[in-house]
Amino acid sequence: MSENSKDKAPSRRQFLSGAAAVGVGAIGAGAARAAGPDPLITQVQEWAQATGEGVDATPYGLPIQFEKDVVRRNVEWLTADTISSINFTPIHALDGTITPQGCAFERHHSGAIELSKPDYRLMINGLVDTPLVFTYEDLERFPRENRVYFCECAANTGMEWAGAQLNGAQFTHGMIHNMEYSGVPLRTLLEEVGVKPEGKWVYVEGADASSNGRSIPLEKAMDDVLVAFKANGEALRKEHGYPVRLVVPGWEGNMWVKWLRRVEVTAMAIESREETSKYTDTLEDGTSRKWTWVMDAKSVVTSPSPQAPITHGPGPLVITGLAWSGRGSITGVDVSVDGGKNWIPARLAAPGTDKALTRFYLDHNWDGSEMLLQARAKDSTGYVQPSKAQLRDVRGENSIYHNNCIQTWWIKETGEAENVEVS
Repeated sequence: MSENSKDKAPSRRQFLSGAAAVGVGAIGAGAARAAGPDPLITQVQEWAQATGEGVDATPYGLPIQFEKDVVRRNVEWLTADTISSINFTPIHALDGTITPQGCAFERHHSGAIELSKPDYRLMINGLVDTPLVFTYEDLERFPRENRVYFCECAANTGMEWAGAQLNGAQFTHGMIHNMEYSGVPLRTLLEEVGVKPEGKWVYVEGADASSNGRSIPLEKAMDDVLVAFKANGEALRKEHGYPVRLVVPGWEGNMWVKWLRRVEVTAMAIESREETSKYTDTLEDGTSRKWTWVMDAKSVVTSPSPQAPITHGPGPLVITGLAWSGRGSITGVDVSVDGGKNWIPARLAAPGTDKALTRFYLDHNWDGSEMLLQARAKDSTGYVQPSKAQLRDVRGENSIYHNNCIQTWWIKETGEAENVEVS
């Protein structure tokens, strides 16, 4: 329980034991059912009177119909066409840290393409001793690794720079996913071709119409970058770059080139038109930061939130959310229910891991009054997530990228939530 509510509210056990004595209708204020036996307990229900579907009914498992609202969503007015657009992970409806592929956000520059494994080729050329072309089968023969990393679009939370805009964690923070990737370290392939001493960068591009070419310093390429062909144990989805994509841990998602077709070792960065025109951070004085690759520490409360309101009335409440950092691991998360005046340490579901999402919980007794709910993350470098005002003091309001400010949800007495700003 939060430290200022231990002596003021009944425990979960008290709530549940009281309910068992007088009926489920006693739980929470304004319960609809009267006290007494619950027919869902005392009577045999329809689903228990006949056999269900056989194992061949859905050869590839799908969510049950009752979870049909847990889907990626697009914002229609965000772009002119969905071919070059984005949809959002339903983070408000998920728990744990691993994002199912079917819920993981999409970002496309020229639409998702269909490229088969037999047709796949990866060329590594440029300043190398032996230029080589790899097939999909070639990649499978190299020693592989499994790593859990988050992928976050640089524009995640970008609409919030000028003020509270989108009403839902899915839309303010849903340009992110966290998956277990399986693949070959790019370092292994570069060692196979032999990088010449003058090689300082790698230029990577995809097989789609946009190619989405990006330059990555050789130091990063030789560190933790993966050439991945599986996610969460299965083949990549088409929208995530099937059959092979690049994974660039901790760095903005536009560097994670999908449908990876070429890696060129170069002496200098090759600047694509899109790279120089779109992914820069414009500051208050009009100057721009050219390369801002790393995603700074960030967090968000996913429930309660605008799409996940409180429905049970006052009493025990689990406040939960996600935290992450592209510079290392999450070491702690604090939660505030009063807009940042006081902070309570949250419980991490597991110790934070490098460049991956961390789930946090705060077990709280809600008294039914309004809350200004916030989360604040700290990472292994000692960096503390800033407020929006602190970020604006440095960055201004001209950018739409790299907004890692503290988010505020106004929880109303009704349990509904709204995206707001606090001074």
